[in-house]
Amino acid sequence: MPAHGKTVSSLRVDWLISNLRWPLLIGVASLIFLDAIISDGCIPSVDALFLQVGLLVIASLYNLVVILLLSNHSPSRGLPALMLVLDSLLIMGFIITTGGMNSPLLFFALFPILTAALRFSKPTNLIIAPFVIASFAIPVYVVSPPGSWSDALSLIAFSLILMLASPVASLMSAEVKRAASCSHQAEIDDGQRKLRTAREHSRLTFELASTLSATLDYSTILQAVLEVGEKGMQELGRERANQVGIVLLFAQNGLHVAVSRDLPARDSNLVLQGREGALAKALATGEPVVVEDPGSDSELGRIAGIHSCQQAVVVPLRAGVESFGAVIFGNREADIYSEDLVNLLTAVCNQAIVALRNAQLYEDLREEKERIVTVEEDARKKLARNLHDGPTQNMASLALQVSFVRKLMVDGTSRVQISRQLRAIEDLARRTTKQIRHMLFTLRPLVLETRGLTAALRQYAKKLEATEGPAILVEAKPGTEELLEREAQGVVFYIIEEAMSNARKHARADYIHVRIGLQGNETFVAEVEDDGKGFDLDAVQMTYDRQGSLGLINMQERAEMIQGELTITTEPGQGTRVTLTVPAAEGE
Repeated sequence: MPAHGKTVSSLRVDWLISNLRWPLLIGVASLIFLDAIISDGCIPSVDALFLQVGLLVIASLYNLVVILLLSNHSPSRGLPALMLVLDSLLIMGFIITTGGMNSPLLFFALFPILTAALRFSKPTNLIIAPFVIASFAIPVYVVSPPGSWSDALSLIAFSLILMLASPVASLMSAEVKRAASCSHQAEIDDGQRKLRTAREHSRLTFELASTLSATLDYSTILQAVLEVGEKGMQELGRERANQVGIVLLFAQNGLHVAVSRDLPARDSNLVLQGREGALAKALATGEPVVVEDPGSDSELGRIAGIHSCQQAVVVPLRAGVESFGAVIFGNREADIYSEDLVNLLTAVCNQAIVALRNAQLYEDLREEKERIVTVEEDARKKLARNLHDGPTQNMASLALQVSFVRKLMVDGTSRVQISRQLRAIEDLARRTTKQIRHMLFTLRPLVLETRGLTAALRQYAKKLEATEGPAILVEAKPGTEELLEREAQGVVFYIIEEAMSNARKHARADYIHVRIGLQGNETFVAEVEDDGKGFDLDAVQMTYDRQGSLGLINMQERAEMIQGELTITTEPGQGTRVTLTVPAAEGE
């Protein structure tokens, strides 16, 4: 055994002996008291009683000092020998002061022999045993010499008993030492196992973290969870082929199988609710749940691949109050999922939760980016279409009319006719200028930034009417727009502008009514109503993917940006009403 092991074992033996010494001293005190009572009512002499009490006090103090030394782990190498000598002297003193061969404490002489057997090796014990026995026999013979052959035989028999007790005690101490050594070795092995397990946990967790940090793809993350879980089984000496792995993620109607390993194909479309059995318990508590015979579980039993497993563990994928789902590991062998393995699988799943949240944020950002790109693309298409239908056509017409005037001038046409053509060119140029200014206004209405939503809508209505648009009435209650922040006012303006543009171009409306007001005291409401031809809303929405314009979708998405709700009411031939409601609290 290593030196450290010997030190620990010696300390344990010394600690055991010191604790056994207390009941021995209590027994000695009790026997002395009882002997004084039952000895024909004779009380021992004052000198003998004083010596006995003094020896008890000395023995108690001596044992207390030894215990303090052992508690501080600072005993010297000579302490065992010193303890043997002091124990022998104290027992000898007790025997001599209580009657020698007639002492009731005679067999307490076994204590030094037993402690020597526990503390020293067998050869050493056989050498020192005769000296220990002589230390009792000689003083007893001197203090209380045998008065007859029977007394002499009793002394010889007592010495033989002590002599025989030595090898017996040596054999017993060998078993005790062996048991203590095995116990200590088991503790060392258990500590090494825990250290090795912790090291493997750290390595596997680091490996998983490295894998997850290299990807933001849901499927790759979940596959990595199952793969690292199987590696953890291998590190603990388990077979990979015996494990079933399932990752369940929440969707709209329950828990769906996201990825799996060694699972039948028919289980891939399974949907669980997580309301019963081990799955419900794991989701509710946020702690892993080990299940014996998972095939009989009320919900896990619905998974065909689980029926071949004798044991399973359900690990929830949970971060705070947010639950992503759960991971199920099942094995075809019993008693597989020990505490260490469950802790490893839990650590793996906890690491995956961080990656899942990052992947979710990345997916949200990607979708938002795609939405912004779509909105910008639609805005560019709208601008290109407006330029093509308006100013571009007008500029082409201007070029033709200027060419026609030049031809008239070459042909010598009258000034009146030329003047009439020039006025037509001037009117067309003015209309084109108004259209371009109107487009610039819709791209960036500076009045919205300086004077607010109501002023911007009124100015936009005037510009729209100036370009041969329908009659527009804007009604706004004073102070209403103050419920919204500047950013929200910009979104509301673009939604109303899109609704008015649709009414002018598609509905062919003659009249547009814009109303801005309050619903209660906490909701901003904007309505755009026209008397146009209306349309079939359901039919339009069903065929939206085949249309070139995404105006309605853009309006809906812009409303969601400010936590608003957009409602469109229309029927063919009945006009259209677009209603936008925005919580005022969002704008405060």
